[in-house]
Amino acid sequence: MNPLKLGRASGVSAEDLQRHAAALAAALAAGAAQLDPVAAERARAVTAKVAGRTAHTGSHTVIAFAGATGSGKSSLFNAVVGSDVATIGARRPTTSKPTAAIWGDDPAGPLLDWLEVDNRHQVGTGGSLDGLVLLDLPDFDSRESANRAEAERMLELVDVFVWVTDPQKYADARLHDDYVAAMTNYDAVTIVVLNQADRLTPRQQQECLADLSRLLQRDGLTKAKVLATSARTGLGVGELREDLAQAVEGARAARTRLDADVRSVATALRHGVGDSEPELKGANTKELVTALARAAGVPTVAEAVRRDYQRQAVAATGWPFTRWVSALRPDPLKRLRLDPMEEKALGSREVRRSVTRSSIPEATPAAQAAVELAARRLAQSAGGDLPQPWAEAVALAALPSAAGRADDLDEAVVGTRLPGRRPMWWSVLGILQLLLALATVAGLVWLAAIFVVGWFQLPELPTVHVGPFALPFVLLAGGLALGWFLALISRWFASVGARRRSASARRKLDDAIATVADRSIVQPVAAVLARHRETRIQLDAAGATMPGAARRR
Repeated sequence: MNPLKLGRASGVSAEDLQRHAAALAAALAAGAAQLDPVAAERARAVTAKVAGRTAHTGSHTVIAFAGATGSGKSSLFNAVVGSDVATIGARRPTTSKPTAAIWGDDPAGPLLDWLEVDNRHQVGTGGSLDGLVLLDLPDFDSRESANRAEAERMLELVDVFVWVTDPQKYADARLHDDYVAAMTNYDAVTIVVLNQADRLTPRQQQECLADLSRLLQRDGLTKAKVLATSARTGLGVGELREDLAQAVEGARAARTRLDADVRSVATALRHGVGDSEPELKGANTKELVTALARAAGVPTVAEAVRRDYQRQAVAATGWPFTRWVSALRPDPLKRLRLDPMEEKALGSREVRRSVTRSSIPEATPAAQAAVELAARRLAQSAGGDLPQPWAEAVALAALPSAAGRADDLDEAVVGTRLPGRRPMWWSVLGILQLLLALATVAGLVWLAAIFVVGWFQLPELPTVHVGPFALPFVLLAGGLALGWFLALISRWFASVGARRRSASARRKLDDAIATVADRSIVQPVAAVLARHRETRIQLDAAGATMPGAARRR
């Protein structure tokens, strides 16, 4: 069965081709510098070729005769054309420029201009070959490098390949290793001709054809058509004409070849892309946030919040006669330039972030090393199983500059609204302490008045007794004792509340640090993984007519 008629890619529609080419272009855009540069450049050339060739498709199919020196390629070309169009020389190399034979009335000038073929011959019209543009290429093994380069250039552009060999060179390593084996995806647009078969006996012909088919199977061209021809006797020329007519039928070959090009470069690029993307593990993200919090001085701020709470609690609920001592103690949050009152004065956290920085000590080398280690572990977890260029991109995304990171962390701390609400119990105990202080003062004044009256032997003041004790003494002693006891109780409440407020501040600060970690490290890493996923999906879409192509090797 002729692969040119029923090959696996022969049903490629214009929409399929454009979809595959668009997927390849999208993969190139998503893969960026992480794709192999040589394969990526080849893929860009293919996308350009698809655009150029489809602009000149019309009803033409470009078929090239390619072969080694002495294979009789030009003679076979003339036999198919029916006249001596191609020059046959006794001196080698002979063919130096492509020669074109055109069938049909549809103008092929723009297409041949795009192919840069100047030697043109109009054959005729009205036959099954109408629409065929047949090219005789320079020898691919020519001693002239310009001839070889021209043959290779044309092989990149044509729609169907006709490899012409002979009984002496059909197993040539150069033919198979450098050319045929590279055409693995192109067996639907490939014909292999054993020319000069008239030199062989019928049995020898069958043996050579079987051996040539075996070699093609080894090269990966499992469906390529193989036939024997002779330009001298006309053997197989009619069958070759029929195969060419089938290739021209429906003008499918151009799309088939272009789609094979797309699938081929997509396969080459796919080897540099993993089969899946790992998920960012929560444990590594948590380790990163913990390390960043330490580097940002979050423990220092949390401790300052605890001490500030205790200082304010003592000032609000302590013994009124000794509260002034707390005013002499430094404000922990003001020393760090994190005083909530400063934020109120500036008007908003955004304004505060823009005009001030904290006075938190810079991260120690150990804290900085912990951040880098956590970032590397995150990168290893996210990109360790990806191909090296992608793993390196993940690692680079996970390590922003230390200076920028320090500024982001400081802004996160400065911009966090620390808990500052006055608890209700401060007011209650503060009022009780004030009443006890008034009772103490009243008892002291009363006792002083009684002492003065007795000293000057004035009439005694009336005195009220509470049990065996005079009321002034009860007010003085009770006020002092209860005030001292209430101060002890308030300190205990303050220590509990300080721990809670410190924990609340720690949670708020950790959330702010987590936002920085997500914005500066996790999201860039996730963006690399997203590009990898998009590249993988698009490459698979570009090679969708070849399931598993990326993992064939």
